[in-house]
Amino acid sequence: MYQDFYKLSGRPFQLSPDPRFFFGSRSHKRAMAYLSYGLAEREGFIVITGDVGAGKTTLVGHLLSHIDRQRIIHGHVVTTQLDADDALRMVGSAFGIPYRGVDKATLLRAIEGFLIDAHQLDKHVLLVVDEVQNMPMSALEELRMLSNFQLDGKPLFQCFLLGQPQFRRTMSAPDMEQLRQRVIASCHLAPLDADEVRNYIEHRLAVTGWQSDPLFTDSAFDRISAHTGGVPRRVNTLCSRILLYGSLEDLHCIDETVVEQVAKELTVEGTQHSSFEQSPQTRRPAEVNPDEANTNKSQPFQSGSIDKESILDLKERVRVLRGGR
Repeated sequence: MYQDFYKLSGRPFQLSPDPRFFFGSRSHKRAMAYLSYGLAEREGFIVITGDVGAGKTTLVGHLLSHIDRQRIIHGHVVTTQLDADDALRMVGSAFGIPYRGVDKATLLRAIEGFLIDAHQLDKHVLLVVDEVQNMPMSALEELRMLSNFQLDGKPLFQCFLLGQPQFRRTMSAPDMEQLRQRVIASCHLAPLDADEVRNYIEHRLAVTGWQSDPLFTDSAFDRISAHTGGVPRRVNTLCSRILLYGSLEDLHCIDETVVEQVAKELTVEGTQHSSFEQSPQTRRPAEVNPDEANTNKSQPFQSGSIDKESILDLKERVRVLRGGR
């Protein structure tokens, strides 16, 4: 409805992830650099965490939309509570490997055969696990074991783990030491700050042909940032309703009064709650694990300067992962 009123080519604030709308905040650019570096190294685990709606799936979707599909075979799974054997069946399903009615040993041989065949064709196998916080440690251990498959001294399997913040606690458990040693980089997606919220909104509008109709005032952007806490999905929910409200009221300027009215309606409906506990000015930057690595290696999708010491740190983690080679 509002698309026609504002002459937009689509819905700029749809809730389903769409890599066309990827916005490179400072935190998201860092995460993208890690993922790009991981693909270049073709081994190990990369861990990306973030709150619900932080943009983890959109981030990886953007990366995968640019990969060379002739060289990279990727599977993408969203986990529920799985036991160890189910985790292997999940991997089989992701890559089209027959898994029904076979025992664990047979399935492992089939997965290894698939990985070897891909390697001999000079193809890189990547598994993306979304909502990984739902996986028990036994299932994570099965994924780690798959990273042991090698041929001619080269790893055959790589995995990106995407999850909510509680997964960081799982990774810090003593039983996860062997998996931690396979993680070459990890990053937490922080909320957008006030300036990034504004740029994020304008970016998504521009993708759908926005010509400054409606016009958002500075105070409107400030209130959107305050009400959403800078969480992208919450920004999408609020802005979508703002545009609907504006079209119904024949508005071509969105000010703070409009934002407050729509935010109040969403709160009453229970669709969204305002977020004032952390102001944009005091919101902390992306949290980083003590062993978290960084890189400024020349890769697509990466921007911003990252110090040389961090690059060396990440390369050292890769060297250790390779057994000191």
